[in-house]
Parts: sequence; structure tokens; C-alpha cells
Amino acid sequence: MNNLFQPQLIWQYLPDILSALPVTLLLTIVSTLIGVIVGAGIAFVRMEDTPFFKQVAIVFTSFIRGTPILIQMFLVYYGLPFLLNYIGVNTDNVNPLIYLFITYGLNMAAFLSEIIRAALESVPATQREAALTSGYTKRQMYMKIIFPQAMVIAIPSFATMVISLLQDTSLAFTIGVLDVVGKAKALGTATFHTVEAYISAMIIFIILSFILERVFHWLEKRSNYSSRQMPIAATNPVMPVIEHPKTS
Repeated sequence: MNNLFQPQLIWQYLPDILSALPVTLLLTIVSTLIGVIVGAGIAFVRMEDTPFFKQVAIVFTSFIRGTPILIQMFLVYYGLPFLLNYIGVNTDNVNPLIYLFITYGLNMAAFLSEIIRAALESVPATQREAALTSGYTKRQMYMKIIFPQAMVIAIPSFATMVISLLQDTSLAFTIGVLDVVGKAKALGTATFHTVEAYISAMIIFIILSFILERVFHWLEKRSNYSSRQMPIAATNPVMPVIEHPKTS
């Protein structure tokens, strides 16, 4: 009888599986931050006239986008300790979460770099020229003119990537990290009710994905409103109106 499907177990398992939710959220948040920082750097390298670094960025991005994330995870988990041990660095006490941060962070960076680069390049060149002509420094131009407009363009794709990352964290259990899916797997194996345990995990992911979708939808609406208050007229790329930057 233990092998029969018992729907009531789905709700009974939820509290136990939810105890592993902080690990899943930590993986998602930290990896996203790494992805944004590294991805922005790669995007700028791709946009600047630096042939060597540009080629390195292209090769890195192509490798990440062309290989399954599970393979990347195993390469980092087994390969990085091997290299570090080879040069005399002891990795015996390294938390497996560190390897996951590296894997997911670099994976996000490769994809986000393309999103960021496309968003930045979509801002009309006339706005860059007008900003520099009006006295903006390059940093002021990016912070006050380019980034706000690029962010509006990038939010939908960024939201998709974050939700995809949330779901990809379900692979963390393959290297011994007890996330939501790992907890469901352990619970299902112990009770012989694997289906019920995985359905509980599925419900958690559906709710989290829905919450993220609503948050990013709100951010997109707010960003669209804010972009209309900008000092530069994005609707008129020929003769943009720019406020002179403050010198203080």
C-alpha cells in the first residue's frame, strides 16, 4: 500500500521541503549578482575596441552558451579543486556552494552579457553624441542617459534569465547540496513516495516563478514611467534635449 499515490502527502511534505528553500534562494540571488557584475564587464569589453580581450570574451560566451550547465557544474566542481591542489591550495574544506556560485554566476554572466550589450547598443548613438557635446563625462552619460533606457529594454529578458536560473538550481543536489529538489529527493527516497515529494517541490517552484514574474512586471512598468521623466528625449533621436550636468 505504501507504493500507492497519496495526494495528502503533497501538503504534508511541503514544510520539510520548504526548510531547504533558503539554499535555493541564496543560490539564485548570489549567482544573479555575480552574473550582473561579470556580465556587464563582458558587455563593455565586447563594445570597446580591445581586440584581445574582446576575443577572450567571445570565446568564453560561446563556450558557456554552447554547453549544458550540468557539464559546466561538473567541470567546476571536479576541475577547479584539481587545479588548485596542483598549485598547493587545499580545497578539502571548501563548501560546495562556492562551486555552485561560480558555475551559475558565470553561466548567468555569459547570457546577461549579450542582453546588456544588446540593450546598450539599442540606445540611439545620437543620444551619446548629444550627451558628450553638452558637457557630460562618459561616466555621467552612461549613468544618467544610457543605463536608464537600456534597463527598460533589458528587464523582460533579465526576468526570463532569473526565472531560468531559479529552475536550474534544481541541479544543485547532484553535487551534494540539499536544495529544494535535493530535499524532495531525499524525502521521497526515505518514504517511497517520490512522486508526491516532487510535486511538492514543483508547487514551490511554480509559486516562486509567479512571484518573480509579478515583481519584474512591476519593475518594468515603473522603469517605463521613470524613463519618460528622463532629461533626454528618447522619442526624438535626431535632436535630443539634454539638461546640462551639475558640476558640483
